[in-house]
Amino acid sequence: MCNMAAMWTLLKVFLTVFCLSLIQNSFAVQKNKQDLLTDKVQQMTEWNNKKSVIKFNGDKFKQYVRTAPRNYSVIVMLTALQPKRQCSVCKQANEEYVILANSWRYSQQYSNKLFFAMVDYDDGADVFSQLKTNTAPVFMHFPEKGKTKKGDTLDINRVGFSAEAIAKWVQERTDVQIRIFRPPNYSGTLALALLFALIGGLLYLKRNNLEFIYNKTFWGIGALVIIFAMTSGQMWNHIRGPPVMHKNPQTGQINYIHGSSQGQFVAETYIVFLLNAAVVGGFIMLNEANNIKGDSGKRRIIALVGLGLVAFFFSLLLSVFRSKYQGYPYSFLFK
Repeated sequence: MCNMAAMWTLLKVFLTVFCLSLIQNSFAVQKNKQDLLTDKVQQMTEWNNKKSVIKFNGDKFKQYVRTAPRNYSVIVMLTALQPKRQCSVCKQANEEYVILANSWRYSQQYSNKLFFAMVDYDDGADVFSQLKTNTAPVFMHFPEKGKTKKGDTLDINRVGFSAEAIAKWVQERTDVQIRIFRPPNYSGTLALALLFALIGGLLYLKRNNLEFIYNKTFWGIGALVIIFAMTSGQMWNHIRGPPVMHKNPQTGQINYIHGSSQGQFVAETYIVFLLNAAVVGGFIMLNEANNIKGDSGKRRIIALVGLGLVAFFFSLLLSVFRSKYQGYPYSFLFK
């Protein structure tokens, strides 16, 4: 009985020491995690104090974005800014991204709960491989807890990449509202002043003969230019800020026409502008052929040229429409 009591006492002592050891180790691990988290936040804050957009390579991305512990969210732009990549869209997106990051960095709501970072392809190609993406630019949100979801990647083809569009997406993902502050841009004011100066100079030079003001052709051409600009999507470009074109960084293929009905490129706008102008020009020639008096042969030639312009360029316009609206059944000269 004494031996059993002694063994039971030893067992209780052993279990007590074991439990105390587990508790001590748990506290030590917790303390190490807390110290690691504090170091990470301090380092991120120090980098952010120097630049509003933190530059990561593959190792830093893994350590500060992908590895726990982390109590902050990170917005990461995957890009390719080196001249050899010839990514003009990346440069435009970077300018807007810096405006957004600066607006957050110098706002009254700034905190160390949200950071803006970027990974250049030439500094972190392994990051692109990990995230299974071969295009740029790409904007991704990495929440402080949990895995990334579908909505954590910004759909730039749908909303564009203006600072305002990214800020709205950031608010949806993090509940952090960022008011965009853009640096002063006097180009619009200067252009407007130059326009008024040119108009004033023209009126001064023609002060003795202002009959051109009553010229129907002059005002008709001006009206058509405005109509072409609006129907081709210039206002959409101004609001959404889409890229000029898209170049695949892997194949080098350049696309001037957006493949979806939910977006467009700047180059596409000018293509549609010219196609619409050519179609209208054809209709004008058809109308003038009917009004011209005299040589019937000349009238026939003008009519045929006008008809050819309408048929050819309207077919091209219809082809652009078909490429954006998959499944559209109708075509004319081209498929």
